[in-house]
Amino acid sequence: MRKLFALGAAASVLALSACNNSPREQVADNIEANADAAADNLEAAADNASTTTAKDALDNQADAVRATGDKKADDMRTHDADTNLANGI
Repeated sequence: MRKLFALGAAASVLALSACNNSPREQVADNIEANADAAADNLEAAADNASTTTAKDALDNQADAVRATGDKKADDMRTHDADTNLANGI
C-alpha cells in the first residue's frame, strides 16, 4: 500500500510540475534532451572505438552536439518562435 501511495504521489508531483512550463520551455527541454541522448550515444561509441583518434573524434563530436543543443534550446527560450531570426525562421 505504501508503494502505491508513493507512486501516486510521485505521479501527481510530476503532473503538477509540468503545468508550470510554457510550450516554448517544453520544446526547449525536448531539444536539450534529444541533444543529450545523441551525445550520449556518441560517447558510448567512443568508448567502443578501436583507436585513440576515433575515440577523440567521437568525443569531440559529442561535445559539439551537446553544445549545439544547448544553444538551440537557449535560443528557443529567449526568442519568439514566430519571429526567431537567430535560427532562420
